[in-house]
Amino acid sequence: MNIHFIAIGGSAMHNLAIALHLKGYQVSGSDDTIHDPSKSRLEKYGLLPSEFGWFKEKISSDLDVIILGMHAKKDNPELLEAQKLGLKIYSYPEFLYEQSIDKTRVVIGGSHGKTTITSMILHVLNYHEREVDYMVGAQLEGFETMVHLTKENDFIVLEGDEYLSSPIDRRPKFHLYKPNIALISGIAWDHINVFPTFENYVDQFRIFTDSLIHGGSMVYNEEDPVVKEIVESSENSIKKYSYGTPEYTIENGITYLDTSDGDMPLEIFGDHNLQNLAGAKWICQHMGIDEDDFYEAISSFKGASKRLEKIAENDKTVVFKDFAHSPSKVDATTKAVKKQYADRTVVACLELHTYSSLNADFLREYEGALDSADVAVVFYSPHAVKIKQLDEVTVDQIGDAFKRDDLIIYTNPSDFKAFLFRQDLQDKALLLMSSGNYGGLDFNELKRLV
Repeated sequence: MNIHFIAIGGSAMHNLAIALHLKGYQVSGSDDTIHDPSKSRLEKYGLLPSEFGWFKEKISSDLDVIILGMHAKKDNPELLEAQKLGLKIYSYPEFLYEQSIDKTRVVIGGSHGKTTITSMILHVLNYHEREVDYMVGAQLEGFETMVHLTKENDFIVLEGDEYLSSPIDRRPKFHLYKPNIALISGIAWDHINVFPTFENYVDQFRIFTDSLIHGGSMVYNEEDPVVKEIVESSENSIKKYSYGTPEYTIENGITYLDTSDGDMPLEIFGDHNLQNLAGAKWICQHMGIDEDDFYEAISSFKGASKRLEKIAENDKTVVFKDFAHSPSKVDATTKAVKKQYADRTVVACLELHTYSSLNADFLREYEGALDSADVAVVFYSPHAVKIKQLDEVTVDQIGDAFKRDDLIIYTNPSDFKAFLFRQDLQDKALLLMSSGNYGGLDFNELKRLV
């Protein structure tokens, strides 16, 4: 099969391109810019375009399939040429479904936790040498790519993103997978540029629940009232399995899970991660992993990349970076760190970086999100607001939104970096939450502070 990627440089797209190349397909692609790690990884497999840009002459009737990424626009010259020639055009979730139509599809959905839960499942399966196909939204230790496709594996595990599929397919990605087994971890309003109201956003999870094949299994977090209502009220003929936070204790900065064989130390911590673990256990049991084997494997799980990732530590200091940016994620992550390090001063630094977080109307959703921190800092770039063509957000608006009188706010990357580097981190836990990099912060430099 001869496959061409329009916008090959995206995180998911370049991983899919590599997976198909490794499967033996002829793969080509284009993009207007490609950054590392995508650039280096495509180059390693001989898939990096010789020059950046869009070239309609790359599109011909010799191509069997076009895979279209979200980064491309509707008027992309390669897309227009493919449409003119009548070529088959897939979004990447649509293509993943086609590749897995004869497999048992396991789809992990939710506003938060889906990458971690998917990572936990793959860690357990890999530990026990169970081969499965997969697609996950983070680079995992022990896995070369974020996408793996074969002809022979019976299962495929998919992280079910609720964002749109492509510029010409406005359906959420997880609506396209038609799972046999699924999970919803939690629901908190996100992607407001696409889903303008909370009700509209919630409806996407109703559609997802009803997309399970008849007789399929839905695992859901019963501690989230919205998830509980959606799943339990669904009239789809599916089996329903609920989970919640398992019993655990914390001693000397280590979380111990209460199991039938006694207390088991974990590398991860926080109520949200313990909930993720409980959900992952249900899914693994549906895939043939019994409870004892699950616990044996999960004890060595260190977390997905950028999800409460420990970047530096000594006896008196610990530094984490986390992908948290939505209000619910920020709240859960900050609470988790404070609970784990109750005897330390928690300095929580949040970058407002996404369309939602920089929206003046959405800001009020952050009320109380940083309350668990002893020192709370917010960084945002007015330049980023302009680039995203959003209304101006002021320092006063941010202060009013978080409802915290001692909130520290920075708008200049140099000033924020200076704040970090003058900190005495003795007896402190530093938490850096962002889907960006605080205007160019080198996280490796922070290791010098510890």
